[in-house]
Amino acid sequence: MKKTVDVSIPLGPVHPCWKEPVRLKCETAGERVLRVEVELGYMKKGIERIMRGRPWQEVMFLAERVCGICSVIHNMVFIETMEEISSITVPPRAAYLRVIVNELDRIASHILANFSYCYTIEHETLAMYLLNTREIVLDNLERITGSRVNTAYMIPGGVRFDLLPEDAAAMLADLAKVEDEMKRHVRIFETGPLIALRSKGIGVMNREEAIKAHTVGPTARASGVPESDLRLRHPTYQALGFEQVTRTEGDNFARVMVRFDEVFQSIDLIRKCVDTLPDGPIRGGGLCRAGEASHSGEAPRGELTYSVKTDDYGRVLDIAIRTPSIMNIEACAHSMITDAASIADVTSTFISSDPCIACNER
Repeated sequence: MKKTVDVSIPLGPVHPCWKEPVRLKCETAGERVLRVEVELGYMKKGIERIMRGRPWQEVMFLAERVCGICSVIHNMVFIETMEEISSITVPPRAAYLRVIVNELDRIASHILANFSYCYTIEHETLAMYLLNTREIVLDNLERITGSRVNTAYMIPGGVRFDLLPEDAAAMLADLAKVEDEMKRHVRIFETGPLIALRSKGIGVMNREEAIKAHTVGPTARASGVPESDLRLRHPTYQALGFEQVTRTEGDNFARVMVRFDEVFQSIDLIRKCVDTLPDGPIRGGGLCRAGEASHSGEAPRGELTYSVKTDDYGRVLDIAIRTPSIMNIEACAHSMITDAASIADVTSTFISSDPCIACNER
């Protein structure tokens, strides 16, 4: 009788399906995956160390370079932490403008995440469709902020630029186009037999496992974790009637669909912001002072936390950043991939959790 020999199969650190370098060391018995170990450390940048001792004006730019995919939320959470330390208030109009830019960035991030998943399961046609639609979103980020990636839009007490009526009209027209295209893309994803075979019932993580692993963001919400979206507790989002998107299947399909659903939700939030945009200034003023605070915001991948300590001149004496990917990557390795029926499902399941290695290895 032939004996099945356990085999160690390394995936990465350079892999055609990875956006960034990471290594998964898979122990298998035949095709079945017994256990997975994640190996990081291939792109350490040391940004936290570079930030220490620098004025907030420089740290603001460094923060959004932690990650180029979700740079807006890094800028926003750092600035909100400085505002909390210094008791700086934000005018209502600026708060709404922050939501608009943040949600545009969320749309771009979610579309890129779902592009990566479709590319991983070799549905390259849908993947390219998604990338093409994402360009429209980036064009509107550039229209409002002057940049497609690193926007530096938020400053203590407000934002840099106002939203002109003609820019708002152009943005709404573009978002209508994005919405129509995304409906088509979702229909392709939901009805594709190849997608169903590679996604439904694959990489399942139930609600209890998700809570135990402290998962965050769409990865948690796809497993039905309640109140896992920090936007539920943000005053501006509360005023806009924000409600969390959740699913219960907890598989690869559910994680991708949560992001699709949140794209449509973000479009609706932007429309509400434009329709109800308050009059008034976009900067409230204020000076950054000495103090210490921790503040969290909802990044596209989940809870992002900045812990900052400053001196009387607004210099950052100490800073620590906790990004969402560390929890989601661990949950993916220990709950989603372990006991997978096929080694072929490892890459797609890992990508379905939308890991951001740049954030994680800042």
